[in-house]
Amino acid sequence: MHSFVHTLFVFFVHLGAFGLLLLGVLDDTFLFLPLGNDLLLVALTVRHHSLLPLYVAAAAAGSTLGCYVIDLIVRKRGGAGVRKILSAKRLKYVEKKVENRAAAALLVATLAPPPFPFTTVIAAVSALHYPRGKMLGVIAAGRVVRFTIIGLLALWLGRHFLRITETPAFEWSMAAFIALCVIGSAISIYNWVHSSRPA
Repeated sequence: MHSFVHTLFVFFVHLGAFGLLLLGVLDDTFLFLPLGNDLLLVALTVRHHSLLPLYVAAAAAGSTLGCYVIDLIVRKRGGAGVRKILSAKRLKYVEKKVENRAAAALLVATLAPPPFPFTTVIAAVSALHYPRGKMLGVIAAGRVVRFTIIGLLALWLGRHFLRITETPAFEWSMAAFIALCVIGSAISIYNWVHSSRPA
C-alpha cells in the first residue's frame, strides 16, 4: 500500500502546477482529499522555490474552478439543491451564519484548514444566490492568501517536512489517510450522482 502512496504522490509531483490545478478542482467538487493540495504545494515548493507564485496561482485557480462547478450544480436548485448535500440540521446552522455575512463566511472558509466544512459553506452561499462573481472573487483571493502562507512555510520548514515523508511511519499513515479519502470520495460521488437524478 505504501508503494501505491509513493507512486501516486510522485505522479502528482511530476504534473507540477497542473497537478495542483487538477487536485484543486477534484478536491473542491466531489472528491474527499483534505490537505491533498497543501501537501502537494509543500512538496513542489521545496523542490522549486522560484516557482512558488505559479504553484499558488495554480492551486487557487483549481480550488476556484471546483467551487464554480459546485455553484453551477447548487445555484439552479436553490434550497432543494443544497438539501441534497447537507443534512437539515447542518443546513439550518450554515444558512444562519451565511445569510447576513456571506462574504465574511466565504473568506473564513477559504482560509481555514480541514476539517472546516469548506464545500458546505460554498453550497450554502450558492443556494442563497449570493452574486456568483463576488463569490468566486472572494474564494480566489482567500485561496491565494492561504496557499501563499503554506508556500512560505514550505520554504522555511520544507526540508524538515520532506525528511518526515521519507519515513515508513509517514508512508503508512498516508496509506491509511488515502484509504479514508477513497471511502469518503466514493460516498461523495454517490451523493452527487444521486442528487443529479430527476425526482
